[in-house]
Amino acid sequence: MRGWRKFAPLLLLFAAGRAAADTPLSQLAVDFIRVEKSSRTISLYAQGRLVHVIEHIQLGGAPVGPKHFEGDERTPEGLYEIDWGNPDSAYYLSLHISYPNQADRAYAAARGRLPGGMIMIHGQPNAMRNDRAAGDWTDGCIAVSNEEMEVLWEAVPDGTPIEITS
Repeated sequence: MRGWRKFAPLLLLFAAGRAAADTPLSQLAVDFIRVEKSSRTISLYAQGRLVHVIEHIQLGGAPVGPKHFEGDERTPEGLYEIDWGNPDSAYYLSLHISYPNQADRAYAAARGRLPGGMIMIHGQPNAMRNDRAAGDWTDGCIAVSNEEMEVLWEAVPDGTPIEITS
């Protein structure tokens, strides 16, 4: 459960005196996420230290380039934040990314389009249980294994900045 987050400052104090490698990820409050689309990785940081890397992420059906419009099947690029989580998602857990921001909305509006939304980091479709869908299959979200999603769910508090790069 994500209820422990109100104690995140205490966890950070506890973690500060120990090497990140010695502290279980579930006891660290991740304070920055970097997603590198080209290398298919999510890097988690706590107090400026790299504490965990998730490999083999899956993206939208058109993974090259930034998301600009609803339905383009692209994953956004830029600086956003994780602003809420959904334990009852159609996928195994999900963390919402704050796309679109003001610039994203303005870009789409200037072209008479909608920017899209509901971009999440999530696990695999609930119907798949422990299997993993093949290839890039989301509509612009970032998919990880269910096991990795559990790590994210426990370690990433609401308000965490996330940078998504090409």
